[in-house]
Order: sequence, then C-alpha cells, then structure tokens
Amino acid sequence: MPAKRVILELGAGNDLHGGDYTKAALRAVQDALHHSSLSMLRALRVDPKSMLVDVTIGVQQPGKVDAERIRASLPHGQVTVQVVKGGLDVMNPEQDDPAVLATAAIAVRLELP
Repeated sequence: MPAKRVILELGAGNDLHGGDYTKAALRAVQDALHHSSLSMLRALRVDPKSMLVDVTIGVQQPGKVDAERIRASLPHGQVTVQVVKGGLDVMNPEQDDPAVLATAAIAVRLELP
C-alpha cells in the first residue's frame, strides 16, 4: 500500500548578505520544523525512523543549494530533498549582494493500513 501524506509544513528563510542559498534553505527548513509538533505520531506509537520525509526547497539558483546539508538537518525519518527554481533574489542596486529568500515544503508520509 502506498504511503499517505499526513503532515505538510511550510517555511521561509533568508540570507540577507552573502547570497548563500544553502543558508537560506536551512533557515526555511528550520522555520517549517518549528511550526509543527509530531504529537500525533507519538500518540499512534509511530517509529520516527519509519517516516518518509520529502523536502522541497525553492530558490532562484537551485544548483547552489547543498542538498546533503539540508537532508542532514532533518532529525527523523528517511529524508529526500528536491531543490527547484522558486524563492526570490532581491538585488541591491548599489552592490552585488543579493538577499536570498528560500521556501521549504516538508511532507511526511506514513505507510498506513
């Protein structure tokens, strides 16, 4: 039986100076994580290691995100990370120092009867 999505959390993060897409993405993931509590999983006695965690990161330059660092930042589950074009770069007209905004969607799937 295919796993069913039981949780979807969204977050946003930024790097205001330096144009670090991974830093902005990590902040977006942490923002999403801090919006959720896994009390339902505890109540159902679900082993956190069994969770299938799908992370999607949106940034303007997906190739500049270290997906392994994103994956390693998640505390539980079998994590997959996909980085896509999205987010926002806000250019400073006086300097070559964009503010990078990243978005994150974290979906948790469980194999339920």
